Amino acid sequence: MAQSAHHEPAKHHEAAAKSHKSAAEHHEKGDETTAAKHSMEAHGQSEKAHESSTKAHGKSSAKK
Repeated sequence: MAQSAHHEPAKHHEAAAKSHKSAAEHHEKGDETTAAKHSMEAHGQSEKAHESSTKAHGKSSAKK
């Protein structure tokens, strides 16, 4: 069960990384509106990753 608890934060981290990359690509093209949208998505995914990581860590620590 602990392993699956760690998969959720990993998925959020991957989604955040993809959004960061998209934001950078749009920024380089001068499309600041779309870059900002992707940046906000990345921020949201990063927050979800942090929350689920903390939750997964708490579950893992409780089982030790």
